[in-house]
Amino acid sequence: MKSTIIKNALLFLFMTAGHFLFAQIDKKATKETKILYQNLKLISKKHILFGHQHALEYGHGWKNEPNRSDVKSVTGSHPAVVGIDFSDFSGRSEDVIEKTKETLRKNVISTYERGGITTVSWHFNNPVSENGFYWKDSVSSPAMALIKPGGSHHKKYKEILKTIADFAHSVKAKDGTLAPMIFRPYHEFDGDWFWWGKKYTSREDFIAVWEFTVSYLRDTLGVHNFIYAFSPDVRFNSETEYLERYPGDNFVDMFGMDDYADFGRDGKYNLEAGVKRLKIISDLAIKKEKLAAFTETGLESIPNEKWWTEILLKTLKSENLELAYVLVWRNDSTNPTHYFAPFPGQVSAPDFIQFYEDPYTLFEKDLKNIYSSQFKI
Repeated sequence: MKSTIIKNALLFLFMTAGHFLFAQIDKKATKETKILYQNLKLISKKHILFGHQHALEYGHGWKNEPNRSDVKSVTGSHPAVVGIDFSDFSGRSEDVIEKTKETLRKNVISTYERGGITTVSWHFNNPVSENGFYWKDSVSSPAMALIKPGGSHHKKYKEILKTIADFAHSVKAKDGTLAPMIFRPYHEFDGDWFWWGKKYTSREDFIAVWEFTVSYLRDTLGVHNFIYAFSPDVRFNSETEYLERYPGDNFVDMFGMDDYADFGRDGKYNLEAGVKRLKIISDLAIKKEKLAAFTETGLESIPNEKWWTEILLKTLKSENLELAYVLVWRNDSTNPTHYFAPFPGQVSAPDFIQFYEDPYTLFEKDLKNIYSSQFKI
């Protein structure tokens, strides 16, 4: 107990003095973004935040209802981490882009003002073949080689990043501060289902696009409220394999991974493999003094009524993992079987309440002053 008190006191002194124990890749990051980064590191030592994709935009059988989420309907609290997506920021009409921006702007600001955290995925519509984000044989273009510096579509890519930067500059709370966001571009890049996947992109082109993306947003467009997350899927079994497309310590703040395959998809479980992979990213974050998170997981339709405590929670508590958050995927508003978090009456809801009540897991209600050096767990 005494060592914990001393450690927290030292962290407070460093933060209030304007010096930070763990350095972000953006030296000009806003104060709130820097403090969030430190507090996420602190949380990962003894707890984990729970997140849900699109939690506030829609849920099982509903959409666009103020201050509603399926997680809150079950537990009384929103998730601590709310996922949004920049998918409609390109490849759409100007009207759709602006409408999407406004909806997400309100979402991000309200989450920030409540004390929650936003993470952003990017199902990036192919900027060359313009046929969505999934790879389609004989239709899709291997666009990473074309949007990198010197590529035929590089100028177009810069315009798309400008749209993202404009949004990042717009998420201002009532007190004028910018809401920090965890930005997770090009996720699951080791797979072959997205056009930026490994099968369609050389290692060199992937790294070139990643480095340019971070540098252009941060250094040219002045975005200073992003924490940058790197998250492959599960096609790695060692640190070396995980880092095969790693752009370097100057371009990544957070190590993540997306893993559905080991956690019950198609009725198959391989928790030993899942824990091994989580241990790899946790150890990397400790070694490199960065963050780690379980950036996507879940079991569609949650037929296993004890999935939350017997599968997910036991995994997260194993091997002294240090993960800032775990995020499960979305609950579709119209598809009756496409959901990854429970809603009232769903078979796993009672077990989810036990998951919620466990001291190890933190939800939005548990967060006090997450954007302040006064934060306490």
